Amino acid sequence: MIEKQLDVINKLGLHARAAAKVVSVASRYDSRILVIHNGNPIDAKSIMGLLMLGAAKGSKVTFQVEGPDEADAMAELEDLFARMFDEGE
Repeated sequence: MIEKQLDVINKLGLHARAAAKVVSVASRYDSRILVIHNGNPIDAKSIMGLLMLGAAKGSKVTFQVEGPDEADAMAELEDLFARMFDEGE
């Protein structure tokens, strides 16, 4: 299992469009991917769960990825967060 904390650095936080991108990435992998914010673990393949996290700009979220393609999944998620969900702000 890989566990990493990522910073939500885009202006609007983990809002609908950003959450949809996380779900899109997570859904491409066989690994189990959890997002933890304020102690709440959520399946990263659930858009409703991600929206309910309420992760605003400046939040820290922890990803736990476990499975056969965990390294690739984590690398793509890290890249998505680093690119600020392609929002450019």
